[in-house]
Amino acid sequence: MSAEQLLIGAIVVAIFLLVAFPVHEFSHAWAAYRLGDSTARWQGRLTLNPFVHFDPIGGSLLAISILLAGLGFGWAKPTPVNPYNLRYGRRGEALVALAGPISNLIMAVAVAIPLRLIHSDPALLAAVATNDIANFVFSVGVIFVEIDVLLMIFNLLPIPPLDGWRALLGIVDARTAFNLRQFEQYGFVLIILLIVVAPRFIGGLVGGLAGILLGFAP
Repeated sequence: MSAEQLLIGAIVVAIFLLVAFPVHEFSHAWAAYRLGDSTARWQGRLTLNPFVHFDPIGGSLLAISILLAGLGFGWAKPTPVNPYNLRYGRRGEALVALAGPISNLIMAVAVAIPLRLIHSDPALLAAVATNDIANFVFSVGVIFVEIDVLLMIFNLLPIPPLDGWRALLGIVDARTAFNLRQFEQYGFVLIILLIVVAPRFIGGLVGGLAGILLGFAP
């Protein structure tokens, strides 16, 4: 791995562990707190402190997989939620589950807007291209958008134990949710298969949505 690739990998890992993961998990905790469950707050998880949300195994796997293989696989410490404390019952669980991916979309949009404006202005784009620091910051911004879009899309997949699965169980009727729970034992296997078999499909979705937000192909 070249020095440039190593630097990019380190930036990707830093964005995941210091921003994307912490904001995602904080959003779960905040949504749960607003809906009546203080479990995460009592455990000190209602914070943006990245160290509080860091999972030693998930974080280490993420760093190793990105730096050595160029393919990220890892996770943050899951946010504790007591569904019996939530308002609106299973609908409340769905709202808490969706809060994480929505936070990643909000961050992606917030960073994409200035990048889109710069790219649409030839003078600004030329100025960025001729300045090493500005060009580096612009590139990091693009990576930031891609990472948050990836987290949003991946977590919205209706596969246990991802957020999309918990949201699905909260949206369907109780009988259907009960019947679906039998598939939870296969969740980890399905995620591994998805990563191995369909990385281009996920990458295409990420690139497409990131391109829409940015106004250009990343």
